[in-house]
Amino acid sequence: MNTAAFNIPRNSLSLGLFCLISAILLATAYAGTRDRIFQQQLEAERQALAQVLPAAFHDNDLLQHKLLFSSDSTLWDQTELLALTSDRPAYLAYRDAAFAGIILPVEAHDGYSGDIRLLVGILADGDISGVRVLEHRETPGLGDKIDIDQSDWILTFNGKSLSQPLPARWRVLKDGGEFDQLVGATITPRAIVNAVQRALSFFEANQARLKEL
Repeated sequence: MNTAAFNIPRNSLSLGLFCLISAILLATAYAGTRDRIFQQQLEAERQALAQVLPAAFHDNDLLQHKLLFSSDSTLWDQTELLALTSDRPAYLAYRDAAFAGIILPVEAHDGYSGDIRLLVGILADGDISGVRVLEHRETPGLGDKIDIDQSDWILTFNGKSLSQPLPARWRVLKDGGEFDQLVGATITPRAIVNAVQRALSFFEANQARLKEL
């Protein structure tokens, strides 16, 4: 008998069994860690949202109360103010079953180095509870100071509203407004100030409907 010919199917069978056993082991390992990884991801998301709309303002789980906004939605007034390039969730906050605020997604397409994606927390009375940058490509050491890990500049929006400051003051200092520009970087903060004001305007246009949800 040709030994080589005999070994081919035997080797194929061994290889197949090895692949099957490996797949079973990987599936078992994944099943054992999937729930833990998912819970860790949820907790990280909760912590990020808590920076934008702190738990002191609501008593519900924000992750359980989402709205999906699309870039071309006609279900809401003035959706174009959010300037979304893809579907993104908003998070509704409640306190004692009453509407307490919302975390809105908004994008700035006029940053120095490209698009900037943000979350803007707005309380039921129209005041900002917090703003955070989710994604940007701004210059390290200059424009990246919009990131909370690099500076506290983004905190200057806390407590602001469409009427405080007045609309004419929703600009960086260089343009005659109230908001500091970053040293060596004016375009980036200008884009964010504009985006945050747009988020507030969207909230104002849809405030009555949101409070009924």
